Amino acid sequence: MTMHNGHQKNGSLLNRSVLVLNTNYTPLTICTARRAICLDYLDKVDVLESYGEEVHSPSVTRHLPSIVKLRDFVNFNSMGVALSRRNILLRDDHNCQYCATKSGPFTIDHIVPKERGGSDAWENLVTACQPCNRTKGNRTPDEANMPLKRHPRKPNRIHYFQQFIKDHQTSWRPYLFLEPF
Repeated sequence: MTMHNGHQKNGSLLNRSVLVLNTNYTPLTICTARRAICLDYLDKVDVLESYGEEVHSPSVTRHLPSIVKLRDFVNFNSMGVALSRRNILLRDDHNCQYCATKSGPFTIDHIVPKERGGSDAWENLVTACQPCNRTKGNRTPDEANMPLKRHPRKPNRIHYFQQFIKDHQTSWRPYLFLEPF
């Protein structure tokens, strides 16, 4: 498929994020526009909202989906977010939690170091730039006189999805409880 306007490369347009809702409108996951178009073509979803751009195949022109709703209910009740490096970086918005820099590369720091009994848990892991992680070393933030900008907590899926909202995803806001319908 190709794009309608020449401002964005085809690959990046088809990799745009799409919010996937269950049949009862609860947020399930986020997929790529490419995957959402395939699901729509296979009649597995209804497209509720679209971006302004269009994609073309030799025989079909479609608006790029932004929100899709499954046609068949998926029994998935977990509101948890998997603990991973990527998800910690997302939770912390790619900001060092000690100095607030947005320039990486970033590491994942244990607030209470592992060697001192610190666990691999949401509440004990934060994003840190390499200089801050080296400075803090094997100490707690208090011992290193490096207070956290924000205390970490375990996100749920709604908080996780809210981080994907950019200027072109404003239509997601009501589905993620950020504003009324």
